[in-house]
Amino acid sequence: MSSLMQSKIAQPVRTPLSPDEPATLVEVFERAARNVRKPDMLNYKRDGRWHAISTDEFIARAHRVAAGLRSLGIRRGDRVALLSENRPEWTITDAGCQFAGATDVPIYPTQAPAQVRYILDDAQARALFIQHRASFARIAEQVRACPTLERVIFFDPEGAREAGAMTLAELEERGRALLEERPHLVEESARAVRPDDLATLIYTSGTTGEPKGVMLTHMNLVSNLLDSCVELRLNERDVALSVLPLSHVFERLLMYVYVHFGVSVYYAESIEKLAENMREVRPTVMAAVPRLFEKMYARIRERAAAGGPIKAKLLDWAIEVGKEWAKRTLGGERVPFALALQHRLASRLVFSKWKEAVGGRLRYFVSGGAALPAELGYIFTGAGLTILQGYGLTETSPVISVCTLSANRIGTVGRPIRNVEVRIAADGEIEVRGPNVMRGYYNKPEETRAAFTEDGWFRTGDVGMLDRDGFLIITDRKKELFKTSGGKYIAPQPIEQKLKESPLVSQAVLVGDGRRFPAALIVPDWQKLRSFAAEKGMAVDQKTDEELAHDPRIVALVQREVDRLMQDFSQYERVKRIALLARELSIEGGELTPTLKIKRRVIDEKYRDVIERIYAEDGVHQTGGETTCSAP
Repeated sequence: MSSLMQSKIAQPVRTPLSPDEPATLVEVFERAARNVRKPDMLNYKRDGRWHAISTDEFIARAHRVAAGLRSLGIRRGDRVALLSENRPEWTITDAGCQFAGATDVPIYPTQAPAQVRYILDDAQARALFIQHRASFARIAEQVRACPTLERVIFFDPEGAREAGAMTLAELEERGRALLEERPHLVEESARAVRPDDLATLIYTSGTTGEPKGVMLTHMNLVSNLLDSCVELRLNERDVALSVLPLSHVFERLLMYVYVHFGVSVYYAESIEKLAENMREVRPTVMAAVPRLFEKMYARIRERAAAGGPIKAKLLDWAIEVGKEWAKRTLGGERVPFALALQHRLASRLVFSKWKEAVGGRLRYFVSGGAALPAELGYIFTGAGLTILQGYGLTETSPVISVCTLSANRIGTVGRPIRNVEVRIAADGEIEVRGPNVMRGYYNKPEETRAAFTEDGWFRTGDVGMLDRDGFLIITDRKKELFKTSGGKYIAPQPIEQKLKESPLVSQAVLVGDGRRFPAALIVPDWQKLRSFAAEKGMAVDQKTDEELAHDPRIVALVQREVDRLMQDFSQYERVKRIALLARELSIEGGELTPTLKIKRRVIDEKYRDVIERIYAEDGVHQTGGETTCSAP
């Protein structure tokens, strides 16, 4: 019996609300070709200006890719890997695979070479699409050793100098020639695609162990598309800026949503050029992760501080007014006349500039991938920039719940979407059932069985609760809860989020499993910390970040900030000591997953000496690379 069949889990049947709803991704694309036909379906920037790809061109190229794959011997169910940053070719290739009946396997461009090899081998990929020569050079040795890989196909022409490699243009030309001989080839292969066919194999980021290939069917993804967007009110007048990696299921699903609703999609050039792209594109909708909102807010505060004390105080006043207005408005309470007047003034003097910075016509952000701090949610909502928080996993295609424009409760991740059920297990774990839940883990029948309860509910690994109105609240990852030596369980994420509310803190990781008390590894916002230290009369101009991380006076400044933020936590939850790290935790450094989740095992190992010194003795400790400090 094949691994696909061994891992298959019985899924609830979804009844379409109307007979013309699509049931496969192929039907999603075909409906767009018939009903939307936009001149600017996909848009990309090259040589300083934006270029558009129409719906007709998109479908024609996807058909050529599908036929080109057939010319290479790729057949229904074969795996085709895709390693690239966001660009139109990514979406065109994805659609081409679906038309061909192939299963595509997205790989993050930042994935370590050994992990790329693991994914290619485990998926038994026959072909690899890759963006350019630099991307290939990084993984070339691993790719050449992959026994099943027969072809490498470059998006950029100058990359295809490897033996057996070709360009996407060459593949499309092969497809064009084959379609001249067999004009109904793609139509036949597309018609053979069934809702329960495997559409994609997405490997988890591996925060808790070896990556697993999540098997998602056409119905998994299409049902999630239809059921998650009931109240998002998207239409053909909307414009989306694509920022998050398409290798992640969140942005991938959103791309299908945009295609289905006729939204014009613009691919952001890079994170560095995001602010420029937002002003140019003027998106009406955009998906992001909380880290992006944190950075946006940090830049706003930096500019206000640079403008002098009056501007800084004006910003502080506007934020407090905005938060109070947002809490009352979202809570369904009456907004007092004086507060409404203040909010109008704050909007005119301060928040209007925020809106201009994101293009001036944004209807809402969608936030996913991690928990959004409630403070940020209220700040942005008060500024007239709505953030709709959602929740999901790769294994659930991904959306489980989402806040909507009519029901946006900050501090929650919304209500479960249509056709998806959520229950809370006795130990607090969130369990899910619905047509969006994966078929299983590829080649891992034991792990698949362990992921489901005896009565067929998927175990998310997250801990949470449903409030009295059915809104879901996430408290932490089940596997990330740790217990102190005193027997107290601690959830790291709420504490880490609280620490990051400080303008002095850029990143924070809680440690302390099996220890007497929790401690934190902190990466400061060094620019703000330098300014703050200078205000306190400390000479810091000539010191490097590394030297400041050693300075007990600097550590003490941050420790006092930590103590202030810990006041609302129980004594056993409060961070008693800290260590400052000079360098940011990063994907390249191995501390973060491609979706910016913390790899706690890696951090525990990499900073083992630092952590040991934190708990070695009382007081201030020189660590050789960091300084730790205990609370007074």
